[in-house]
Amino acid sequence: MQTNTPLTFRSRGFSLIEMAIVLSIVALLLGSLLPTVSSQIEQQHRNDTRKQLDEIQQALIGYAIINGRLPYPANATIPTGTANAGIVDSTLTTGVIPWATLGIRETDAWGRRFTYTASTTFTASNFTLTSNGTFTIKSAATGGTNIATAIPAVVISHGTNGLGAYTPAGQQILPIPAANPDEIENNEVALANTILVSHDFTPTFDDLVVWISPNILINRMVAAGKLP
Repeated sequence: MQTNTPLTFRSRGFSLIEMAIVLSIVALLLGSLLPTVSSQIEQQHRNDTRKQLDEIQQALIGYAIINGRLPYPANATIPTGTANAGIVDSTLTTGVIPWATLGIRETDAWGRRFTYTASTTFTASNFTLTSNGTFTIKSAATGGTNIATAIPAVVISHGTNGLGAYTPAGQQILPIPAANPDEIENNEVALANTILVSHDFTPTFDDLVVWISPNILINRMVAAGKLP
């Protein structure tokens, strides 16, 4: 009589060499995916911040329609949650966007405040049909062409690196490398500099810049019956 002998199987774990190979493959796969994921996150941050900048433009114009002038900046060094944080300060021409006064979000998608500067012609008193701003937007700090002139107000998100921006704690992120003249130009607005730079994202420039067009602002004021 023939009997069937059950087969037995011997299981064993991975050897150290096999485990090392598996881990190396996993590391390679993760390494190839991380740059793509990081780029997607950064692009989403830029998209979200551009939407915020559009909202800020509309909030500034709305403030002007109601009050007959643009708001003063808020003090950049006051920490969030303390007295006067995000409130307009009539002693300033440059600071951060007065988020509490305007009723908008304080920071960009990277968690930093928006730099805001405005011409005194448009903040200190009611402006007129012939009023001109003091800021010029260029395509580069050196040798750039003019994109816009006679601008009443400018708002800046300092992008991924945040260089020049203020945090909610009221601290500025410095220093800006000397090899980055365009971002230096945007930071020097605090020193009464009237030239600002706006161009596409590059490895050395990630600022997002918007401004209030004098023509759009005045047209909106006229349409609202605030001018002339």
